[in-house]
Amino acid sequence: MSAPLLEVRGLRTVFHLADGTWAAVDGVDLEVAKGEVLGLVGESGSGKTVTGFSIVGLVDPPGEVIAGEVRFAGEDLRAAGEERLRELRGDRIAMIFQDPLMTLNPVLTVGEQMAEAVLEHRATDERSALAMAGEALARVGIPSAAQRLAQFPHEFSGGMRQRVAIATALLNKPDLIIADEPTTALDVTIQGQILFEVQKLTRETGTALVWITHDLTVVAELADRVAVMYAGRIVESGPVGEVLDAPRHPYTRGLLDSVPDEAAHGARLAQIDGMAPRLDARPAGCAFAPRCPRARDECRTNDPQETAQGARRVRCHFPLAAGEAR
Repeated sequence: MSAPLLEVRGLRTVFHLADGTWAAVDGVDLEVAKGEVLGLVGESGSGKTVTGFSIVGLVDPPGEVIAGEVRFAGEDLRAAGEERLRELRGDRIAMIFQDPLMTLNPVLTVGEQMAEAVLEHRATDERSALAMAGEALARVGIPSAAQRLAQFPHEFSGGMRQRVAIATALLNKPDLIIADEPTTALDVTIQGQILFEVQKLTRETGTALVWITHDLTVVAELADRVAVMYAGRIVESGPVGEVLDAPRHPYTRGLLDSVPDEAAHGARLAQIDGMAPRLDARPAGCAFAPRCPRARDECRTNDPQETAQGARRVRCHFPLAAGEAR
């Protein structure tokens, strides 16, 4: 097999707060091949977004990446300077933020911003760059795209601003896209259109995609592999069909049981008891033990190690057997 396009090993990101230093990402391993889609899933606060920011070097104080390797096409991104990271971001690596206002400048027109993203990395003229921008807006479902280029971000709705941010990320056909819940604010029809566009991009250009989300239905439709994250760690990973059809970690099983489509009509929705731990209140042993219906004494005292089960990797003392309920 060829080397993965993105390889993350032992990534650890901490936040230095007034009452101590706490790990938000704690020894994460990930890899994504060219043309592959990896779904990174978990509840809010599980560390998904911080993982994405850590990969592309966008963690600011009080956060700090203190350990691990991040290799992109063989290049060590942690050793790269800020100038080199700026060269890569927006060109070979793109990030789509959950909040489009993190991408868009309120005092520039949408066309100016999108053209700048092209001109920064391509030897072309402004007219060609604007034409590319208009085509990108049309692909994400913005009507009268050429006319909308002259408007400012505040003249777009929140959902349309997000589509502009997604179109901007797709402009240069990057080798890697890290997308942080980019379709959360969009209606189902537009969401489907954007999922189609990113799938088309991965097929036609070999772009690799890390899709960060809490929505397992999107992951089932879009991803080739899935990594399930809890309290800063990957607790289960593997081919998306295997993981979603027969999860081995109780947390993955709980996420699947809480999907509304899985509930019988009129039945009460299943849910995972309790809440994910705060950074400063992570329990001893397995972080999921206080919420886990299978937890035993060993789970509450000993930290489980990740083990391989075929193409799957699971971090659990007592994983579910194939076809076993919670």
